[in-house]
Parts: sequence; C-alpha cells; structure tokens
Amino acid sequence: MGICNTDDMQIVFSDTPGILKPNYKLQESMLNFSRSALTDADILLYVTDVVETPAQNSEFIEIVSRQTVPVLALINKIDLTNQEKLTELVETWQEKLPKAEIIPISAIAQFNINYVLKRVEELLPDSPPYFDKSQWTDKPARFFVSEIFREKILLYYDKEVPYSVEVSVESFKEEAKIIRIETVIYVERESQKGIIIGKAGKALKKVATEARRDLERFFGKKIYLKTFVKVDKDWRSSDKELRNFGYQLD
Repeated sequence: MGICNTDDMQIVFSDTPGILKPNYKLQESMLNFSRSALTDADILLYVTDVVETPAQNSEFIEIVSRQTVPVLALINKIDLTNQEKLTELVETWQEKLPKAEIIPISAIAQFNINYVLKRVEELLPDSPPYFDKSQWTDKPARFFVSEIFREKILLYYDKEVPYSVEVSVESFKEEAKIIRIETVIYVERESQKGIIIGKAGKALKKVATEARRDLERFFGKKIYLKTFVKVDKDWRSSDKELRNFGYQLD
C-alpha cells in the first residue's frame, strides 16, 4: 500500500497482483488480496499497456466491468506505438469496458500522469485522511528490504526462477550509522539454489551488491548485509510458511 498526500487530498493506493486461477496456496493468498482490494476501493485504476490485449486478461476484465465504482483504464507505454494503433487500442478497450474512462499514458515520459491524479482527486469521495499526512506507506522497513531483493532477482534471473523465490528478512538491526540485515532467499529446488548462487557465488554477490546499494539510498545509512539461500520445496503450498512470509490466507 502506498500513500500520496497533497495539501488537499490523500490517496491510498492498494496494488493487486491480478486475478488468476489459483494452483497452490500462494496464488490463493494473492487472489484473496485482490478480491479484498476491489471490494474496498473507491476508484479502480486498471493498468494495461500497448502490448496487452483484452483477450489476454479476459477473466479479470470481466470482474472489472462489473464494478460499481468509477474505473479508469490506463494504457501505458504509448511512447512505443503510433497514433493510429493507439486509437484502435483505445476503441478496443472502450468496447470491453464501456463504463470506464480510457486514458493513454506513458509512465516513463510522465505523459498524462498529472491528469490521472487530477481525475482521481475529482472522483474521490469526501473523507478525513485515513493515515497521518507524514505517512507514505503502511509497510514496515523489512517489507522494503524484501521488495528490493525481489526486484534484483526479477532483473537478473530467467523468468522461471523469480516466481519460485521468496525473500525473508531474518534480522533487521538499526544502529546510529549502520543497519545490519540478514536475509534468506528461499527456492523450491536445489537446481534453483545453484542458479541463484551462480558459479563461485558470483550471481548472488551481484544481486546482494545491487540490493545493498539501493537499500543504502533508501534508508540513508550504511548497510551491512548477509544473504543466504535455502531450499524449501513446499513453501508456496504451506500455510505456515506463507504466514511467516506475511501472506494473508483467510
């Protein structure tokens, strides 16, 4: 959850992993979170791009089309297409989501981003702030450690590996000038452990080094980081392990 505060409003963004048919406990948890977020939302922002077509995510789009709250469908990456193709895409999405406002955007070029925020402000119901105006997230520091590690794993490894990986922050000790962190990267198979570590540990060292640099920028302190890799073949299907990792199952 992220919080955007201005002088006149507070927007609480709840990002969802999408709607999918669950094949194991982890996906059930993700599905429960998505449903909860849709139920609680005052406005729904459906983010797609110029590559995705409605047919690729038809089940989720069907759910979106049934929402009673305002829907803004944001077509991202318009810098990668031309006006003719974009016009066709807008028309296609408007057919699938007739009640939605279709807004072409480019996150990288910041095109129409301020307009999206303006529309959100106009559509938000009047309400006192849910959070203190100095707060920008409801997540603890450990969450950002694991997310930064996950980002590096997504960037540096083949697609099949990142989705079988979980990052656990085993220790987080903040001192005056340094933060000491111990993390464990959990994988499902020994072969994945070997891929994560790499020859002579080079792959893991690269990920940990990049993560440490980002963490130092994020926290504004020196980071002492220890990282281990462990195999747990059932972590995606174990209620106990998923709860330990912070997933909501109920």
